[in-house]
Amino acid sequence: MPQHVLRFWETRFIQIKPLKRGGGRRYYRPEDLLLLRGIRALLYDDGYTIKGVQKVLKDRGVRALVEAVKTGESVLGGLAARLHEVVVEEGPVSASAPAVGGNDEIQAAVDELDEIKRMLESGRPDS
Repeated sequence: MPQHVLRFWETRFIQIKPLKRGGGRRYYRPEDLLLLRGIRALLYDDGYTIKGVQKVLKDRGVRALVEAVKTGESVLGGLAARLHEVVVEEGPVSASAPAVGGNDEIQAAVDELDEIKRMLESGRPDS
């Protein structure tokens, strides 16, 4: 992962706590790396938003995410499993209804984009 992504994630996920040594160098332990891989999988592979990943970590805990990465399981089932659950188990979604996740997930994505826009316009990330 690029350094700037790791620094940004450290501001968004309180669970990421690398050891900091002299000169501000960060050392990531093996468990930190597993957590980062899990967060990356949720964001990039499963399509979660940052707020969505924060909720997963709050609801299920860091250990559940780390164990899923250790065992090589799809982290929390992935987006394909979620689509299957919505379409097969809950029935087809009407054309007027939001697809996966409903209004709450869409609003969370809009809020996240607004925050990113504000940060870009200000020229610096929040601390």
